[in-house]
Amino acid sequence: MKEYKIGMVAAEFNFEVTSLMIERAKAEAEFLGVKIAKTILVPGVFEIPMAVKNMLEKDDIDAVITLGAVITGETKHDEVVVAQASRKIMDLGLEYNKPVGFGVTGPGMTELQAMDRIEKGREVVDAVVKMLQRLE
Repeated sequence: MKEYKIGMVAAEFNFEVTSLMIERAKAEAEFLGVKIAKTILVPGVFEIPMAVKNMLEKDDIDAVITLGAVITGETKHDEVVVAQASRKIMDLGLEYNKPVGFGVTGPGMTELQAMDRIEKGREVVDAVVKMLQRLE
């Protein structure tokens, strides 16, 4: 199997959650023989698309994973952030014809629910590797 090189973009906001997602992603990449060639930490989920675009423009990146946790606050801000970020992330994958895995959890979850979803870090690596294999 070809050694795929993937980029990882992770949000620093709610880092007590996303740091654990990052560790799960790294472990799964190692298990699958995939190299995480570049990592960019961004302030929050809203900033993920710009870093994804930066990575997708590079010839040595085959796919990108995104990691973040959007926890509900007192307003519907979490819904807006996830809706806009997810749409742009998907659009970028289609524009550059490279898999982009959506490992952002939320909206509508508590911090405890976010901690229960840290395995999304593993799952998003699996998803992009499957897409890379199936699109060869």
